[in-house]
Amino acid sequence: MNYEERVLRRIPLEVAVIAFVLAILSILFFSPLTAVFILAGGILSALSFIWLKQALLRFISQDKRRAVRSGLALYLLRLILLLAVFSIIILLIPRMILAFVAGFSSLVLAFSVEAVVAAAQTKKWKG
Repeated sequence: MNYEERVLRRIPLEVAVIAFVLAILSILFFSPLTAVFILAGGILSALSFIWLKQALLRFISQDKRRAVRSGLALYLLRLILLLAVFSIIILLIPRMILAFVAGFSSLVLAFSVEAVVAAAQTKKWKG
């Protein structure tokens, strides 16, 4: 397994761990419900990343025309499901949407950490 594959396998776990740490820290400053929404956002983000990665790997192995059609359909389904989750939270508990987004954004933090680690491991910068 090469370095990129190991990173892609690690990212969902890192997202869940980051969301868990953020949820624990949020208990000190906010309500336990806020912590639950932060954790839920992180878990949904990790699952969404796994789903997208699996779908892309499946579509890369198919013929180009079919892969584009099914990839677009699956991506639109994924987008609709994410929008539905966000809309439900906004409609039912609008004050918790920021907590959910904080957890969901832990994916960005995981990518940033991986980028810093990869840059630190680079022995020579290309100019």
